[in-house]
Amino acid sequence: MRRAFAVALERYGYDVRAVSDGLSGLDAFREHDFDLLILDVMLPGLDGIGLCRRVRETSLVPVLMMSARGDGLDVVAGLEAGADDYVVKPVETYVLVARIRSLLRRATYAPVPVAGPDRAGGRPATGDVLEFGDLRIDTAGMEVFLSGEPVALTPTELKLLLEFAAHPGIVLERHTLLRNVWEYGWDGDSRVVDLCVQRLRRKVGRDRIETVRGFGYKFRR
Repeated sequence: MRRAFAVALERYGYDVRAVSDGLSGLDAFREHDFDLLILDVMLPGLDGIGLCRRVRETSLVPVLMMSARGDGLDVVAGLEAGADDYVVKPVETYVLVARIRSLLRRATYAPVPVAGPDRAGGRPATGDVLEFGDLRIDTAGMEVFLSGEPVALTPTELKLLLEFAAHPGIVLERHTLLRNVWEYGWDGDSRVVDLCVQRLRRKVGRDRIETVRGFGYKFRR
């Protein structure tokens, strides 16, 4: 399967380096500057979840996790470890390529300036910098600061935060976030949204994003 995917992706124009186990994958990651990683959960030596955790210690590179059909716990563990998205085996090449393209677009995402509250929390102010209490989002520099300290976000986490910041006080349903952030043109697994929101909360404040039961999430002004 690894060799088949490598050949297929090369036909789509990607430069692929494929390795057979997690430790070799970690070595390759340290030696090369990759634009994206595809990790199988069931890698020998160091599994894909452990490898993802090691990668996230030093890098925000987009990570696509690959899981066997029905392994819901593996999906959850992979996303909690820092993966941006996942596919379930067996997967068609065109689906894999669509997910890759979506992740790469997120990695080079350039948002349109949106309106945010002014320092007093009253009138909206349009510009490159949005402020929500002690959270500051520089949409031009693609940087986020909490109480003046920089916050390291993956491309997916950053795009999710920008989506929330563009709609403060408005409930965003999970399928809306799947469409706008993950670019799913079909109904996807909402776990990817829930777990990414959990990771984002840990970084920007647990009370910043409110869960609206039965609907989705709301970003507090």
